[in-house]
Amino acid sequence: MPFLFKKYYPSRNVFFFLGEGLLIFLVISGVYFFFKGSQLFCDAVLLYGLRALFVTLIFQLCLYFFDLYDLSGVSSQAEVYARIVQAFGVGCVMLGVVYFFVPFILISSQVFWTAYVAICVTVFAWRFLYNFVLDRRMFSQSIIVLGTGKLAAEIANEIENARDSGYKIVFFVSSKEALSPELPANVPVHSEIGDILSLSKKHRVEKIVVALDDRRGKTPIPELLQCKMQGISIENGITFYEGVTGKILVENVNPSWLIFSDGFRKNPICSLGKRFLDIVFAAVGLLVASPVMLISAIIIKLESPGTIFYSQERLGEREKVFKVIKFRSMGCDAEKDGPVWAMQNDCRVTRYGGFMRKVRIDEIPQMLNVLKGEMSFVGPRPERPVFVEELAKKIPYYSLRHSVKPGITGWAQICYPYGASEEDALRKLEYDLYYIKNLSLPIDLWIVFQTIKTVLFQKGSR
Repeated sequence: MPFLFKKYYPSRNVFFFLGEGLLIFLVISGVYFFFKGSQLFCDAVLLYGLRALFVTLIFQLCLYFFDLYDLSGVSSQAEVYARIVQAFGVGCVMLGVVYFFVPFILISSQVFWTAYVAICVTVFAWRFLYNFVLDRRMFSQSIIVLGTGKLAAEIANEIENARDSGYKIVFFVSSKEALSPELPANVPVHSEIGDILSLSKKHRVEKIVVALDDRRGKTPIPELLQCKMQGISIENGITFYEGVTGKILVENVNPSWLIFSDGFRKNPICSLGKRFLDIVFAAVGLLVASPVMLISAIIIKLESPGTIFYSQERLGEREKVFKVIKFRSMGCDAEKDGPVWAMQNDCRVTRYGGFMRKVRIDEIPQMLNVLKGEMSFVGPRPERPVFVEELAKKIPYYSLRHSVKPGITGWAQICYPYGASEEDALRKLEYDLYYIKNLSLPIDLWIVFQTIKTVLFQKGSR
């Protein structure tokens, strides 16, 4: 099963992505062959192959940035096709810029535009077929969920609400638990634990997820052992949920799971590499963004009285207090009545401040905190001490997020929209703990890449 950073990606989704790339590549190559002739094509097959591969990579990158590989929700075919055309349009612009500077990979207009039309038709057809597969949950892995309580309902809702989850719950098995009202009504519930092996064989079940809210005295060890010996995979519900969603279900986790689970490791080599990347990203980022910073400083000064920057106490690694540096996006008297959560459409935000927040310009000065070693480029969002004190009393394991340096961007920031409430803090903690548990240099690079899309499309801004 394909996993990336301990998150599960169904094989059929990987096949869909690679298959689409192969189709784009073959269409371009076929059009080349049609116009240039077999002899000319064979003489320069490597050059033509590189050109076709480059177009494929650009087009798939644009499809990704337009969220066209997020197939979890339901969108109308017309909307999807319109976004594909938009993505390919941006791809054409990008190719035009590259061709201007690197003309040797240029494709002739005749070949390119013929291939463009053929690619659109091919991609439309490919996605129509794949949506047919998703809507009927074909090639999904059949699983049994042992449990009928809150944890089982959380797992079921994640699977049922995502078309591309890759799993299909055949039935629930009750184990002396009350039925949660949030269980999906379309999945049957069996009460006979002794039938679990025969039912698994009958429905060709590949995995049993043990999702009991309280496993003490309720886990059917002999029956699960029988299933295990028959080649059926047995997985803890919290671990399964983590792999499906990319977050840890904080409210259902007990300390023993955190202690004995794989992860939460501090690797000196990883720490050194992370610090090196922090310095490189921050130094290059400040250099590239210096013109934007200069213009922003002038506008902030002209728009409202007060300082250009503002500093504010935040909690960092090991709950050490430091002062974060940001561009001022509010009036100087924004907190005259005391500290409050930032809100959507906050009336305290200035006009240019609102724009800065949308495109994350206000975050740029935090790179100075990164260079000073107070923050990392990637990590949990640093929070104010006054809010941390409140949240730590109400949210389990909240203080664990201070075991690493806070970041300018992070797993929670790219996976969860901006929020400013205790409920949002809980949901973001689920992603923060997942990041801390699976911390590595590759996941940091992936988050930085994802952040580019988040900034370009203004997701999660406030």
